[in-house]
Order: sequence, then C-alpha cells, then structure tokens
Amino acid sequence: MEDINVQQVQHMINQFARETVFIHLETTNGAYASHKDESFFSSGAYIRNAEICYEHGKIKGDGPYRVGLKMPVGWVYAEGLTHFEIDDQGRLLLAGHDFEGKLAVALQISKTPFE
Repeated sequence: MEDINVQQVQHMINQFARETVFIHLETTNGAYASHKDESFFSSGAYIRNAEICYEHGKIKGDGPYRVGLKMPVGWVYAEGLTHFEIDDQGRLLLAGHDFEGKLAVALQISKTPFE
C-alpha cells in the first residue's frame, strides 16, 4: 500500500458510484490486546460483503482522510484513512494505520464479493 493519493482515490470512488458493490469495513483499537491489560477498553466493528449501491462518495481531509459513501437512505463512513491500493482485481483498498503502523480502520470496495 502507498500513502493516499486523493485524486486517484476519488477517481475510484466515482468509478464505483451508482453500481452494486461489496464493501468491507472494519475498525479496531487493539481488540486483540485487551487480554494483556484488563483496564484497556477495546472496541471494533466489522462488516464484510455488504452489498450496497451508493449515489456518490467523497474523500476529504488533509490526512488522515475520511471517506463517505452516500446511499439513498444513509451513509457508509470511514475516518482515519492513511493508505490505499488498487489491486489486480480492480478493488479499492483503503486502510488507516496508527502511529505504530498497526491497522486501525479499513474500507474496501469491490464489484465482486471478498473471499
């Protein structure tokens, strides 16, 4: 993955708009580390292969970035994004890494389900 290029990411967001796509969205603040420190409150969210069709989407911010995908009756939103990749299957893969390089958030968009 490389640092986010706003123009490339926006172009890909636009390419997927108004089409049925699959998203993967997850957040974590270290859920797997809570067993080492019982006072640490861990949280996270995970959704994979949610089928959506968004009207339009935007990437905003100066870095870390946020991406919002506007659907007819709501939003999909991810904040804290730092890196991106367009893989060999044409999927847009976005990730946010914390100051230690650990994954904090991921948003991925694909025309086909994720395996």
